[in-house]
Order: sequence, then C-alpha cells, then structure tokens
Amino acid sequence: MFKPVNPDYDARIRTIFADAAFIADLGVELAEFGPGWCETRLAIAPRHLQQDGVIHAGVQATMADHTAGAAAGTLMAADQIVLTVEFKIHLLRAARGDRLRCRAEVLRPGRTVTAVESSVFAGDTLVAKLTATMALVSAP
Repeated sequence: MFKPVNPDYDARIRTIFADAAFIADLGVELAEFGPGWCETRLAIAPRHLQQDGVIHAGVQATMADHTAGAAAGTLMAADQIVLTVEFKIHLLRAARGDRLRCRAEVLRPGRTVTAVESSVFAGDTLVAKLTATMALVSAP
C-alpha cells in the first residue's frame, strides 16, 4: 500500500528499537513491520501493573506511541527522525493477561506530518486505541 522513501528502512526501524533505552527497560519488543505498519509485543510482569492488578495505562500508551512512531518511521527519509506531536488514547476495557500486542498503521503519510493509529490487544481482546500525529523532522 505504501512505498518507503528510504530503501534501508528495515535497519532504521531496528535501530529505533535498539536505541530506545526506556522502551527496552519496559520490555517492549519489535515483532514485525513493513511499509506503513509495525507490530510489537510485551510480556507482562508485576512492574507493568497498577495497584489493582490491571496493566497500567502508561504502559499501554507508551507501547502504542512507540509502535506508532515506528510505523511512521517506515515511511520517513534517511535524513529524518520521527517525533510525536500529539496523541489521544482510548482505554476501552481493563487490560489483563500475560502479554500485550500492538499493531500500528499509518492512516495518512505526509512530508512533515503523518497520522497513525495503534491498536493494543491483551490476548485477542482490543483494550486500547491510540491516534497520533507524528512529525518527520530533519535529523540533528
């Protein structure tokens, strides 16, 4: 559906995950990706839960945001980086289980701004939806 601008986007997306210390500390792992989409997974540990035993909203939001950024990143130029401009998350139901999975898809790519949507699943249950605007800016 989308054609990557950077022919080496594969290595770039892998680097986005390898260099993101907070994402690694959280335990979010890159699963699969292609032009305009990305999937991640997270094995749930006690540190991911809030006081009532539900997977913390911050964990879900971080996973959905980073996955969305990676989906947008599959379509950026080699000399660009992706930064979140804004996002809105809908927590649809209490997230419980031993794994989360997230799939992000670009809704509309742009030269400087890209719209992305992420879906977070606990097992087969959709637990959160995030819509985000990502800026594609020149790398420092």
